[in-house]
Amino acid sequence: MRESIYGYTALLSLHVLSMCLFFGLVLMMDLRLMGIGNMRTPFSQLQRRLFPWQMLGMVVSAVTGAILIYGQPSRFYTNIFFYVKMVMMFVAAINALAFHQSSYHTVGRWDAGGAPPASAKLSGVLSIALWRASSSRGRLIAYNWFAVR
Repeated sequence: MRESIYGYTALLSLHVLSMCLFFGLVLMMDLRLMGIGNMRTPFSQLQRRLFPWQMLGMVVSAVTGAILIYGQPSRFYTNIFFYVKMVMMFVAAINALAFHQSSYHTVGRWDAGGAPPASAKLSGVLSIALWRASSSRGRLIAYNWFAVR
């Protein structure tokens, strides 16, 4: 990767595009959870249509991210923004699991037009905030102001 003229740039571009795919689709589902967008579409139908594409974006992003780290480990090992990004992604995953273990079990009651419960709305708000914070910290990795020593 370090020896290639275009390899790193192409991989980084693919990483960013896959993150955009993932975050854009997560945003659509989270806006539905918050009761703001896609209200005419039942949540279960929205999830059924978007989830496979979200997972594609997540897998491609994870694989390309791992290759980027492998290609320049010292760049990431000393970067506080990298660690903050990883923590934010972990907390976002916990939020998604919590949603699926709690609010998602009641989707039949609010799926076809009823207002989502407060826990689902909170999950949507947290998801948007955490993924947005994670992506912005990822962008800051290029600017290592605070090196971990």
